[in-house]
Amino acid sequence: MRCPFCGFADTQVKDSRPVEDGGTIRRRRHCPNCGARFTTSERVQLRELVVVKSDGRRVPFDRDKLERSIRIALRKRPVEDGVIERLVHTISRDLESSGEGEVTTRRIGELAMAALAKQDEVAYVRFASVYRDFAGVKDFEEFIGRMAHGQGVRERGSDESGD
Repeated sequence: MRCPFCGFADTQVKDSRPVEDGGTIRRRRHCPNCGARFTTSERVQLRELVVVKSDGRRVPFDRDKLERSIRIALRKRPVEDGVIERLVHTISRDLESSGEGEVTTRRIGELAMAALAKQDEVAYVRFASVYRDFAGVKDFEEFIGRMAHGQGVRERGSDESGD
């Protein structure tokens, strides 16, 4: 690992420990060239995923983008960072272990919505309003009405792209 301070190519690992989720390792590193210390995180990646967008474009899966979306939905909600990390880890692991090299934005959105529905109803509605592109109050009313009848996670129709 290259030193972020001086660019030296051969830093040394001084300490390694697993992070709470079990899928990440935190490493303390030392640069013998400049003496700097820094921390890195390593995450197991089962496979490279390609996301198929609604317009047909293909882009690499971005775990950080998924995390940002979930964090936005959970902003100012009583949910700890560790819970968010576990949600993202679970969704990412589900996608990677599916055996598919490509995944649609729709699949990612539905997995995120299902996870948020179990975690926090307000965050679930927030995420759904962006993911399903709510146009107005009527969309919220219909969605919350379905939630009240136990149908919130169910898909509305096959015409939604989830992009």
